[in-house]
Amino acid sequence: MKEKESMAEQENVVVEALKTIGLSALLAFGIRTFVAEARFIPSGSMEPTLQIDDRLIIDKVSYRFEAPQRGDIVVFNPTDELRRQDFKDAFIKRIIGLPGDQVEMRNGQVYVNGQAIPEAYIQVGDVAIPEDIKDKLNRNWTPNKLELPARIPPGSYLVFGDNRDNSYDSRFWGYVPRDKIIGRAVVRFWPPRRVGGIQEPSYPSGLEPAEPSGELQPQP
Repeated sequence: MKEKESMAEQENVVVEALKTIGLSALLAFGIRTFVAEARFIPSGSMEPTLQIDDRLIIDKVSYRFEAPQRGDIVVFNPTDELRRQDFKDAFIKRIIGLPGDQVEMRNGQVYVNGQAIPEAYIQVGDVAIPEDIKDKLNRNWTPNKLELPARIPPGSYLVFGDNRDNSYDSRFWGYVPRDKIIGRAVVRFWPPRRVGGIQEPSYPSGLEPAEPSGELQPQP
């Protein structure tokens, strides 16, 4: 009798342990899917803000209640154009242009809706797109797609890397649809000497687009 009771107690312990493990796995899956997830930085395209092998927490909740903002550092799945170029892994870049914005570049300076924007976070130098990226590029691309004003379509975002001359970004493959955005980088938790929140840049007031959407009309 005692032996049967002992076996029953052992079975109960095992069942409870399995329940705990299952619940923990379910919570972990739910948190990663809907709330937040950890990501690491595999390249130097976001230097000096983010360094190779930095570990970040990506907030996946905020954009359920508010739209992405200019200056946000976002993680996103490859766009259709990037998938055509055989990219499969998520990208991380900074949002520069919002839906309806008119954006252009002149001599390396970004203009949004006619205003030059300050970008203290960027790193500039000689253009040096990595060789592994070059191998995947369409041979028709040009790094000067934004020399002329471009109007960002509704529901889309223009993203650049902070390492402006060593980043494969919207200048080469176009816009990021909102439904491709996974979330926003909010905290760096590794390495220890760089732990802390991701600083949000400030931009001048009055950058809102003159038109909410639509094509940019040819300049006279």
